Amino acid sequence: MPQNEYPVVTTGPGTTRQVLAQNDQMMLVSFTFQTGSEGALHSHPHVQSTYIRAGRFEFRRGDETLILQPGDALTIDANVTHGCRCLEAGELIDSFTPRRDDFL
Repeated sequence: MPQNEYPVVTTGPGTTRQVLAQNDQMMLVSFTFQTGSEGALHSHPHVQSTYIRAGRFEFRRGDETLILQPGDALTIDANVTHGCRCLEAGELIDSFTPRRDDFL
């Protein structure tokens, strides 16, 4: 489905989200961040993988802190607390299984 089929949604100061593709089994989402913006600590029942397309990010995943840059990726198990802080403006590509119905 073309990107323009899904709206760009502001998710907080300096952050946006856009669904790229989805079905009932999984979802692919682009998140953009301005330098200094944050993805608040949270957890959800979905398994998540994140690919750093651009920028630099400090990720918290459970008790871990990771500094990630373009080309890096990580997975996050269901119900694990995680979040990030953007060190250099960029984009994350996240996949979720099952689909995040709250994003539709």
